[in-house]
Amino acid sequence: MLRKILFPVILGIAGCGVLISLGLWQVERLAWKEEILTDIDARLSAPPVPFSRFATEAADEYSRVLVSGVPTGEELHVLVSGTEAGTGYRVISKFETEVGPILVDQGLLALEDKGSEPLTVQMDIVGTLLWPDDQNSSTPDPDLAENIWFARNIETMSAALDTLPFMVVATQTSPADPRLTPLPVNTATIKNDHFEYAVTWFLLAFVWAIMTLYLILRTTRQKDALD
Repeated sequence: MLRKILFPVILGIAGCGVLISLGLWQVERLAWKEEILTDIDARLSAPPVPFSRFATEAADEYSRVLVSGVPTGEELHVLVSGTEAGTGYRVISKFETEVGPILVDQGLLALEDKGSEPLTVQMDIVGTLLWPDDQNSSTPDPDLAENIWFARNIETMSAALDTLPFMVVATQTSPADPRLTPLPVNTATIKNDHFEYAVTWFLLAFVWAIMTLYLILRTTRQKDALD
């Protein structure tokens, strides 16, 4: 009998071991991601500091900054849905500052307001430094004729508007452009699915163990029936 159940036992132990190890790996990833989110939350709650052209992605992403300048009226419109303000276009503006032109994500433009005139006056902005790259292999190329983009990317957008490679996502703007609803950065938009993945792997390990036990019982019953 031992020989007949040896293979199911080995298969069960090996399968459960692999699935449990994957679950434990996701638990480690969860702790890693929560540490990152805690650091981001601390940066987002810190007092804003004047924007510096010496900021770097590694040291300064998610830092709150103060920016003063004038939007030139040159804009890129990024089609988005599922935001707190609904569906529309993220307006990425060329913004002239004393240290040079930068990109400012001023907020959401309603679909029906595309083509409306932007506000081009001196503005003071409180926002967050961000280096977004929403592109992936399935992202369509921008429709340059209609000025419709499908992702934010510092490199391509700064080249398109001839700015320094910086983007500030506006939290508050004074005066506010009446067309736009700010979409400030927060950690709620950062995916953290590691808990769900861990639970899934542990449940699969449990199911694997039950199936292994069933196979062993079935094998032993067949042996008893033959005897």
